[in-house]
Amino acid sequence: MDLTFASYNIHKGVGADRRRDPERILAVLHELDADIIALQEADRRFGARAAVLSSALLADRSPWVPVAPRHRPQSLGWHGNVLLVRRSITVEGVSTPHLPTLEPRGAVCATLAHAGHRWRVAGMHLDLSGLRRRQQVRTICSHMTEGLEPLPGVLMGDLNEWSARGGALAAFAPHYHVLAPGRSFPARRPLGMLDRIVVSDGWGVAGCGVHDSALARQASDHLPVWARLVLNGARHGAPASTYAA
Repeated sequence: MDLTFASYNIHKGVGADRRRDPERILAVLHELDADIIALQEADRRFGARAAVLSSALLADRSPWVPVAPRHRPQSLGWHGNVLLVRRSITVEGVSTPHLPTLEPRGAVCATLAHAGHRWRVAGMHLDLSGLRRRQQVRTICSHMTEGLEPLPGVLMGDLNEWSARGGALAAFAPHYHVLAPGRSFPARRPLGMLDRIVVSDGWGVAGCGVHDSALARQASDHLPVWARLVLNGARHGAPASTYAA
């Protein structure tokens, strides 16, 4: 079984032209055509924290369903984090670890199943503080396994980490491998690899990269990143370390 995973900080739908345009974000998501997508900044920051992409828009014009505990009626995600999961994939459960933080940050974890396989995925948006980022990584890694049956895992999001190898990247548990899709921020002239996909043992990596289209450069201040992964299929794809930072 191979799946495409992607992570995209949509900047509350505000693009390079300073317009909030949910339709443009949705068009970029269709360009990606990933099976599971972690969105960050999917809700507005103030007031009722209304969703940038409405549930109705996703239901009518996309193959994905949003996965996140909706503690605010008008929000789509948890502190702006939401997983979009292709409808053919079963969502068995969703949870949100409590992250140590100085500002509102969050992560959404889900257990998914498809074609006889089960795995866990987490979408996250980490702190601006290096110390907090490392603490948050350790918290999320523990949440993915603590008291649960062992399953392959994929973690992805805006890590806010400028270091190529150190900092928060070094805080992931030893059985996780940090991929380096490429520079994704800022979108119009990318300099930093802030957006990452992290995979556990058990996944083969068939490819990964940055989705750098003309539309994506306009839609947000981040470019999306993606990885095509093969579950229990290292013979079909390269080992994760081939693509690691």
